[in-house]
Amino acid sequence: MSTPETSRFVRLRVEIVLEIDDADAVTRAALDRISDDADMPADERTHAEGAVTEDTAEALAYLVDPFDLVSEVPGVELAQASWSSEPVDYDPDSPDWGVDEDDADEDEEGARG
Repeated sequence: MSTPETSRFVRLRVEIVLEIDDADAVTRAALDRISDDADMPADERTHAEGAVTEDTAEALAYLVDPFDLVSEVPGVELAQASWSSEPVDYDPDSPDWGVDEDDADEDEEGARG
């Protein structure tokens, strides 16, 4: 199945929508994770604490680690990861809501260009 032309690297895209039932619990957990990170420099710690206190989506980004998603998968090693979180308007019953909504817009733009 593997040929010299086939890349060993795979980009896995995952989109998850989470409902935050207890923003304070998320913030406290993120602050705990930051305080437990002995390798984090003091200035970065101060910035991180402010960010997670002001924004629940930022706090969630401190708690979700892509490495955790693949660390138990045999035969793979995480080469690079980036992730972000942002508040979204979510209505699962809306006909306008779709998991691939952004991808569809990008595909249509790419087809025009």
